[in-house]
Amino acid sequence: MNYLKKYYPIIVSLISAVIYYLTLAPSVVQIDCGELAAVQITLGIAHPTGYPLFTIVGYLFSLIPLFSSKIFQMNFLAMLFVSIGVGIFSYSVKLILNNIDKFSKIQNYNTKKKNQKTQLQIFELNEIQKIIISIIAGLILAFSKTFWLQSTSVEVYSFQILLFSLIISSLLNAYVSNDNDDKKSWIIFSIALGFGFSNHMTTLLLIPASAYLFFIKNKFDKNSFKKILIMFSIFLLVLIINYSYLPIRASQNPILNWGNPVDLERIIRHISGFQYQVWLFSSTDSAKKQFTHFITNLPYEFYLSLVISLIGIIFSFRVYQRFFVFNIILFLFTIIYSINYDINDIDSYFLLSYFSLSLFSIYGMIWLVKKFAQLKNYQLTLVLSLFPIIQILASLNSVNQNKNFIYEDYTKAILNSLPNNSIVFGYQWDYFVSPSYYFQFVENFRRDVAVIDKELLRRSWYYKQIDTNYPDILDGINTEIKLFLDALKPFERKENYNPNLLESLYRQIMTNLITTNINKRDYHITPEIIENELRRGEFNLPEGYDLVPYLLTYKVVKNSTVYVEAPLPNFSFRIDKIKDKYQDSIIKISSAMLINRALYERIHNKDERAKVYLRKALEINSNAVIPNQLKDLIFN
Repeated sequence: MNYLKKYYPIIVSLISAVIYYLTLAPSVVQIDCGELAAVQITLGIAHPTGYPLFTIVGYLFSLIPLFSSKIFQMNFLAMLFVSIGVGIFSYSVKLILNNIDKFSKIQNYNTKKKNQKTQLQIFELNEIQKIIISIIAGLILAFSKTFWLQSTSVEVYSFQILLFSLIISSLLNAYVSNDNDDKKSWIIFSIALGFGFSNHMTTLLLIPASAYLFFIKNKFDKNSFKKILIMFSIFLLVLIINYSYLPIRASQNPILNWGNPVDLERIIRHISGFQYQVWLFSSTDSAKKQFTHFITNLPYEFYLSLVISLIGIIFSFRVYQRFFVFNIILFLFTIIYSINYDINDIDSYFLLSYFSLSLFSIYGMIWLVKKFAQLKNYQLTLVLSLFPIIQILASLNSVNQNKNFIYEDYTKAILNSLPNNSIVFGYQWDYFVSPSYYFQFVENFRRDVAVIDKELLRRSWYYKQIDTNYPDILDGINTEIKLFLDALKPFERKENYNPNLLESLYRQIMTNLITTNINKRDYHITPEIIENELRRGEFNLPEGYDLVPYLLTYKVVKNSTVYVEAPLPNFSFRIDKIKDKYQDSIIKISSAMLINRALYERIHNKDERAKVYLRKALEINSNAVIPNQLKDLIFN
């Protein structure tokens, strides 16, 4: 029993870690995983807001010889972040339960309401009940689906979960602290807040709820503002120390140097996430869409545990109003901000609301304990354990990444298919460009191939990164680049700019990249550019050039009537039964490209080769649509 009282946060972390480990991704997965792992291991600079603390911690961890696979080691670190965060959250729950009277009503009530309050609070939790609730609340949060997903692979949100837990814990500790420890506790909170802002700007969402508890505890007077000034000074110092990493490292010209934040203007632009601000508070339609997504997805985050949280909302509103106000502020600010961010992968921005709902579940469980006071402790444990167990069983298939190799297989298949020193031009960030950063710059896999991101060519800093890694590629278009960067400068400074000139110069750069490199390197283009920009006239090949389906890319050629041999499809995709929209895209794009190549082979009277490509297309995607010109090959 004494061990349980002392080590319950560690127990929660271990339970979570064991289950998380079983669902851990063995390789690179979708979106930013490849870029972030590469940034950590090579000590580079990530996309805004730079995540300096995340990068430094990841780099130090990567130096420990734990696993042969560096990407697995970085995924493992993400698992540790979330597991430790869960344990700290459980500690925070116990802190609330130990000081529960400090979260009660704050207004004056008539006698009837005071009697009602007494009746509701008359039931006291014993120590073991507090520990049971602390453990279960931690597991409810741990196995909400989006929260669980952050433990499966490299992401800044996994580290942010740990920091959220530290900030909330230090805030609650400062709120319940006695007079002797008050000043020290608020300083610790300000340091934790500084760490949070050093990783992700969603830390801002904690400020309103934190301010509420601060002023409830310290009153709204001169002394309070003196304390705030001291806290802010310490917070600012932590922030400056952490973010000083960006200009220091950028000046050393790392392999990955997003934003190149070497001066104050670029640092502010990078930290503020300037390029993403266009998606913030963009429209009411967007907010409605994101809110609908949140509401419809919520039951699949918590399942039956959501009922406990809803009971907790009602019960805390009636009895523990200080807690209710604090937690509802946290919840509402998170939702209001997040639904006004118009991005596809919005789920991670709702993480703080899941913290909030899990905190509300505490009071739902208190209500249950009171309602079924006759239950013995082991019976209570069994009943409450059902809530996280249901979550685990319901979400397991959708979060399990332990057989997810398709992003590695797809990226390596493209890179391996290309001749030495080729250029591949595209913008499949989520499942090719980002993974390629890891495999090329960490594992040195086909480092000779230059992967150029079409969309990043719109950014001034990207030309320096290209020049660092592939110095001869930009030779011949320096004039166009200079004109483009001059036209881009007022846009990046939010000044008046000429959008037509900017777009014209941008298109010239894309086209001239081909003409100045085609005699030195094979030039390949990924299919999404052909399907989208080329058809819409937003990207043009140089005059006299054409495209040939090569394998998983298109090759730029001077004469499309001359047969161009391509490698046979000797790659394989380890396709997991559990798919997501990104894996579906890979499967559809790959099978379509192989079918295009089969058509090309048939046009050149090479039916045996056409069959090979066609068989591989059907192996990858049995539902692929086969053109009439190839249907006879299926049965031969």
